[in-house]
Amino acid sequence: MSKEAENIDWSRALSPLFRKYGKRKHPLDYKNLYQLVVMVILSSRSTDVFVNKIAPALFKSFPSMKKMAKARPEDLFPFVHGITNFRHKSEWIVSIAREVGDDEHIPADMEGLTKLPGIGRKSANVIIGESGGKPEGVIVDLHVARVAPRLGITRSDKPDKIEENIMKRISPKYWHQAGMGMTFLGREVCRPKNPKCPECPVRNVCEYNAKLK
Repeated sequence: MSKEAENIDWSRALSPLFRKYGKRKHPLDYKNLYQLVVMVILSSRSTDVFVNKIAPALFKSFPSMKKMAKARPEDLFPFVHGITNFRHKSEWIVSIAREVGDDEHIPADMEGLTKLPGIGRKSANVIIGESGGKPEGVIVDLHVARVAPRLGITRSDKPDKIEENIMKRISPKYWHQAGMGMTFLGREVCRPKNPKCPECPVRNVCEYNAKLK
């Protein structure tokens, strides 16, 4: 991180990003916490669009944790076979359902969620943030891993270090907005190739944009 970036009040500097994307719903079209957990697991290394497409039929057959707990992993295969790593994901989802037992017992904290199979910090941060829980970290997906170094908020390319740096430099009340904001910015504006810098709401504090000038 440059000396200039170290002196930036990042909570304030990223406020245009929070205003633009802060209240936007996650691209996964879930209806409740149970669906959110299942869809977050399925979406890893798969697209949100595809998960949204196959989810209605899956949830029609397995509308709750109780119903899912009675299933075998192979019962899910006809619904999720186009998903990357669908066999393991089916095993994880059924295992979670059997362990949790009921929608009301789904953990709402980082420790509880990351003890469940198939859920790491990134997934847990999404679930906590989207369910309105108190943020315990920052979502770091492939978009955040690209956007955060470009902005100058971190020098690392490692997700755990990127998350740590963002958490140090942004107020906890903005952690969820920061992760989701950078995710949407990466999807729509800060693309891997030919980023649309003139359209970026935080271009004035962006090291990448400054270098272009």
